[in-house]
This record gives sequence, C-alpha cells and structure tokens, in this order.
Amino acid sequence: MATEPKHILVTYNQVHNIIKRSAMEIEMFKPDILIAIGGGGFFPARVLRTFLKNPTTHGSVPIYAICLSLYEAVPGAAAEQIGNQVIRIQWLGTEALLGKRVLIVDEVDDSRTTLQYAVSELQKDVEEAVQLLPERERDAAKTQFAVFVVHNKLKLKLGSLPADTPYYAGEEVEDLWLDYPWEATDIEEHDRLALAQKKA
Repeated sequence: MATEPKHILVTYNQVHNIIKRSAMEIEMFKPDILIAIGGGGFFPARVLRTFLKNPTTHGSVPIYAICLSLYEAVPGAAAEQIGNQVIRIQWLGTEALLGKRVLIVDEVDDSRTTLQYAVSELQKDVEEAVQLLPERERDAAKTQFAVFVVHNKLKLKLGSLPADTPYYAGEEVEDLWLDYPWEATDIEEHDRLALAQKKA
C-alpha cells in the first residue's frame, strides 16, 4: 500500500500575495489575454487580472478558459494521481488569440504535461488559423504565448515548453502535495489547519 504524500495547505491569502508579488514581472510581458486552465487556474487568473491592465485599452485584461484534466481518481486512495494523458474537456477558438500576447495561467507546474499540452495545442491551432489568412495579414496575426503558475514544483518534468516561451513561477516549492483552498469543502477548517501547519 502506497504511503500518503505529505500535504501542504495553501490559503487564499497566500495565493493572493504570491500573485501580487509576481504581477510586476508579468506586467513586462504585457499580456492582452489571460487563459486560465480550469479548474486550478481560475482563481489565480482572476487575482492576477486585478494587478494587470490591457496595454492597448488600459482596461481589464480579459480572461478566457480552457479545461484540461491530467489527474485521475485512484480506487482505494484518498488522493488523485497523475494520469497518462491530458484530456481536453473545454477548448477555445483562435479568433480572440490572433495577434495577441497570451498568458496561460495555472495553479501548479507539477509534471509540466498539462502546460506543454496547452501551449503546443494552442500554438498549433493559431498557426493553422494564420495560414488561412491572406499572406499580407499573417505577420500581424502571430501570437506570443507565456506561462504563469503560482507554484512550480522542483522536480524532474515530464513535459517541456518551447525555449522562447516566457515562464513565470510565483514560488518554487518542494515536490509535496499542495492543498489549495478552492478544493476545500470546509474553508474555516482548511485555514485553521493551514495556520497550525505554519506554526508547527
């Protein structure tokens, strides 16, 4: 029987403050659009939006969503484990992405498999859409992608990102199981345990 991995409880305030500290560096990328990878990227993308302004309109940066799943339930286990393939649950058309600077947001870079899938598939979709445009419009329609994660686990990655893709990690962490507050069913108990864990 496998032993349960050590869990670190993360609070909303901790995530908010990590994102706030990261926003100044991310602002240099000047994203036009945020793409949240659901479900873990939704809250971080919304918080990040508070600190970023669209470089063209100076208004809020719009958030789009894609939903991917790499984790799967394991019979008889309390936690999920990393699966073998990424499953596309919800995807995005390319119309809003052409010619934009797009920041893909997720909560954690664990194996990097989901991030690799998101970047490579979105890039492939955009490149196919650009090829359908008249040649004179193609340069203006090129899209640049970047990635932001709240936590990057310090471990060997199964996936990779293109070398020219800017990568921002709010915090580097050990390879432990992170319990995020949006996964808690009892947020007061989650916060109480997180505080006790911090004091220990």
